[in-house]
Amino acid sequence: MTPRIRRNDYGVLTPPRLGAWEPALTVTVVIPAHDRQATLDLTLAALAAQSYPAELMDVIVVDDGSAVPLRLPPLVPGRTKLISSPPGGWGRAWAVQAGIDAAAGDVVFVLDADMVPHRHHVEAQLRWHHLAPYVVALGWIDFTSATDELPAPETVRKSVENGRADELFPLSALRHDWAEKIIHDHDGLRTAPNSLATRIHVGATVSYPAALLRSIGGMDTSLVLAEDTELGYRLTQAGAVYVPDPESRAWHLGLPTAMRDFAALKRYNDPYVADRVPYRRYLRTDRGRQWLVPYVDATVPAGGYEDVRATVDALLGGSLPDVRVTIPGPWESLTDGRRSPLGDPDLDLRLIRATFEHDPRVHLADAPGGTSPAPFRLMVPPGWVPGEDTVERLVAHLEEHDGGSLCVALDETADGVVVARLDRTAALSRAALVAEPGEHPDDVLDEVFGLEWTDGESWGFAPRPEVYPPRRRPPSEAERLAAQREKELALYRKRTAALRAELSQLRREAGKNGRDAARWREKAEEWRREAVRLARARERERDRTVIKRAVRRVRKLAFPDGP
Repeated sequence: MTPRIRRNDYGVLTPPRLGAWEPALTVTVVIPAHDRQATLDLTLAALAAQSYPAELMDVIVVDDGSAVPLRLPPLVPGRTKLISSPPGGWGRAWAVQAGIDAAAGDVVFVLDADMVPHRHHVEAQLRWHHLAPYVVALGWIDFTSATDELPAPETVRKSVENGRADELFPLSALRHDWAEKIIHDHDGLRTAPNSLATRIHVGATVSYPAALLRSIGGMDTSLVLAEDTELGYRLTQAGAVYVPDPESRAWHLGLPTAMRDFAALKRYNDPYVADRVPYRRYLRTDRGRQWLVPYVDATVPAGGYEDVRATVDALLGGSLPDVRVTIPGPWESLTDGRRSPLGDPDLDLRLIRATFEHDPRVHLADAPGGTSPAPFRLMVPPGWVPGEDTVERLVAHLEEHDGGSLCVALDETADGVVVARLDRTAALSRAALVAEPGEHPDDVLDEVFGLEWTDGESWGFAPRPEVYPPRRRPPSEAERLAAQREKELALYRKRTAALRAELSQLRREAGKNGRDAARWREKAEEWRREAVRLARARERERDRTVIKRAVRRVRKLAFPDGP
């Protein structure tokens, strides 16, 4: 039975101790290279000293149009071959795909030509592939900027073979801090949300189940850069689990472009990533844009014209513009032969086609289902209208809880419950990978990601209006006058309400002013009484002064020579 990993929590797997197990899977190491002969020699020398059984490992070096054609050095693993990229393309993705096409191993291990792996590098990753067929294992990278004087290949082989590869180069202070922080903050990525786990997919050292890799079409060879980001997204949608293994260590000779010129690299990559990776929401802020891969792929089965139109119109006009709608139906049955236009038994189907066939956001499909590159799939029965923010809220809920499916009960009829449903593509894929014959898919999906039921009313779903599309004929004179009167009445009501509010404000201010006036009157009376008291006191003081002066004058007249 295939192990069932819930979300990205690979803790249910118990990897064997390095050197204490018996490998069985074959692995093909694919090395894309362009003008990297010096570092390639060291990569191959380190691979020649790997602990993984040599009889289970082969190596394919892909020369991506080097100015001086690459050659295989004397020191290589026993089963190593050099091929050239086929004509018709160029770049790392093109070279890796050439290696994938030529690979015969159960596992495809991609390793860049400037990497020097430690002794257990391949073994550490391969032990995870023996436990589950949908694991993507990632190596741990140490960077060195000391590339002026490289050691000899034989020195590298001996150091790796003796377990002393960490002494080969001085360690740079620069690291993939953002990736290591995500891994550290989420318990080795075990608790990382589905949309976050895919971000740490770095292609310099990574291994894939060959069947899983080929099932999604391998590399996007139209990309020159950002191919690792795009591939990681598609692997996630295919149900992959990411396992970073710190014991799978390797040196990176020199600093990568992301560290040397991050701003320029981001400027180049952003348009390509925005078009292909819907999870990068910060790159999709323009509401009027359409993208190669939508965020939500909605399905509305063909039915009555008014029902389908109401549902599709609401989906396309919602607050989440990044939505594409598929209408499955028997479109091939519509012929151009003579018919009664109004009595056509396929009239509703024709009206649906006439309404949406030229809208690039709507796809008319012959059958439901099929694969979708979108991270979310929504099914809404025709005739049920989601609210303006319904889809956005549903997706946000599924993202917040990292859930697999949200089933929305809309109505209950004699035929059963009418349901709208939002599914996470990765959850559907994972359930399909681990399901046993006879199991109900929803039971498996609930086990590996989670399935939740809710009601439609609380999420804004409602039956379509009785008249749809809305009437478009010009209103009659009576209707126009009635509307005008209603408008004038509404304006009168607003003005009346404003005047009442103003009057209440004036009354409040008048009352406040009255209280203030009374306080001022009281204060003024206190000041008046104080002024009278002070005036009387001054008069008494003045009288005493006059009397004193009179006494002095009398004394002086009566006693001119003194008393």
